[in-house]
Amino acid sequence: MRSDRVTKGAQQAPHRSLFNALGMTQEELDRPLVGVVSSYNEIVPGHINLDKITEAVKMGVAMAGGTPVMVPAIAVCDGIAMGHVGMKYSLVTRDLVADSTEALAMAHQFDALVMIPNCDKNVPGLLMAAARINVPTIFVSGGPMLAGRVKGGKTSLSSMFEAVGSYAAGTISEEELYEFENKACPTCGSCSGMYTANSMNCLTEALGMGLRGNGTIPAVYSARIQLAKHAGMQVMELVRNNIRPRDIMTKEAILNALTVDMALGCSTNSMLHIPAIAHEIGMDFEIDFANPISEKTPNLCHLAPAGHTYIEDLNEAGGVYAVMNELNKKGLLHTECMTVTGKTIGENIEGCINTDSEVIRPIENPYSETGGIAVLKGNLAPDGSVVKRSAVVPEMLVHEGPARIFESDEAATEAIKTGEINPGDVIVIRYEGPKGGPGMREMLNPTSAIAGYGLGESVALITDGRFSGASRGASIGHVSPEAAVGGPIALVEEGDIIKINIPELKLDVDLSEEELAARREKWQPREPEITIGYLARYASMVTSGNRGAILEVPKKN
Repeated sequence: MRSDRVTKGAQQAPHRSLFNALGMTQEELDRPLVGVVSSYNEIVPGHINLDKITEAVKMGVAMAGGTPVMVPAIAVCDGIAMGHVGMKYSLVTRDLVADSTEALAMAHQFDALVMIPNCDKNVPGLLMAAARINVPTIFVSGGPMLAGRVKGGKTSLSSMFEAVGSYAAGTISEEELYEFENKACPTCGSCSGMYTANSMNCLTEALGMGLRGNGTIPAVYSARIQLAKHAGMQVMELVRNNIRPRDIMTKEAILNALTVDMALGCSTNSMLHIPAIAHEIGMDFEIDFANPISEKTPNLCHLAPAGHTYIEDLNEAGGVYAVMNELNKKGLLHTECMTVTGKTIGENIEGCINTDSEVIRPIENPYSETGGIAVLKGNLAPDGSVVKRSAVVPEMLVHEGPARIFESDEAATEAIKTGEINPGDVIVIRYEGPKGGPGMREMLNPTSAIAGYGLGESVALITDGRFSGASRGASIGHVSPEAAVGGPIALVEEGDIIKINIPELKLDVDLSEEELAARREKWQPREPEITIGYLARYASMVTSGNRGAILEVPKKN
């Protein structure tokens, strides 16, 4: 066992003395050491219950013959971080989580790991770490929040943000806003729609790294505690059979995750995280690789914010496995992929039926014949951009309008709220990319304001930043190359005509190559606003969104 390096032999007597200081017995040291990576904290609603999940996992590990050891991982609540400098610290935590977990696991020589994440960057960060460390590993999340209920209908955090815009527009009262505030988020858990956290937790099942229900069993259900115990027990089976993350997270598994992503209509942030996870297993993954998958994968779910169903509904309809079984009817999955169950994907999903054809459309009757996400290219985004086309109204699939230029999220949101944006406009928010932000902030405030002001069917938004999974509408993000490195989005001027054609996968500005070249000659990089601390280091190493905003050591001249 790997832990023998710190528990066995005379040379390791000093190590054992430190284990003695922890109160460990010789019997515990004779068993495999299992790192239980808990993201519990008291600031993220999706993590406030993880202490209970952690204790259940530890019980499962101990029941199955292992010695569980809890170690921490950080997480940021994107909703609380939204709309201010805090959002610069959201995406960047993905790499902090991966790096710190790698450090903890390697320094202490754990034989196996149970990852307990729940929210947006925390899940992919731990998936990246699992691929790096490559000891037997299983995931069990904290589970999704139940949907809120306002005026007899289900609601969620995206409705809350849009209600702020509606209140500013005068279409709802202060009392109605207050009702949303108090009812939109009724329980602990990751926010209740198909936002980034739930997207990534669902994709752990598609990747084969989580047990059935990991992405969908609500946080407050007793079944979530049972799942955690089973995860703890199952990691010991992985140890006994030496099944490791790189045996599971293969190229074919990545393709399965991308296919399920398209069927579920996941957050566009998955187009940052799937490439980053792929990078950790040595797979070169550019985002436009998603289009061939999207073209052949029907969109089967319209979960909030694209529709009016929620993760709790997906769970009742059969969950991710039922979606995968629908996809398998047309042979769209690599069913031979190994999973943490010790069985293949094909074996796992056999007999998993869809019990609600409104929540999960049968593959013969999809919402659309193409997947939920599309990658657009053109002279405005030569390296690609991403749109959640399943959440775009038909009127905006093809759109042409004048550019309205903003250098920050806050400036654009203020312009929307003060009535400066007109139907037909294309809002351009730039210098918000991974390097330019730095940190690639989410743009939920402006997209929610667009919806709240009734402009969702007439105004588009493009950015080198990214969007919350709660965003909907003609919102095109990850424009690459980003403005900070001189991408074409930095060259667009007020009033330039932007052409969006989602069915044809095109994003262009109506300018000649000669005009773009002339503007490029005049362009000067902006001085970075942040020059110290982690964000400055991050900006010096991060790539553009089309490569998953992965970190690379700068090349020497």
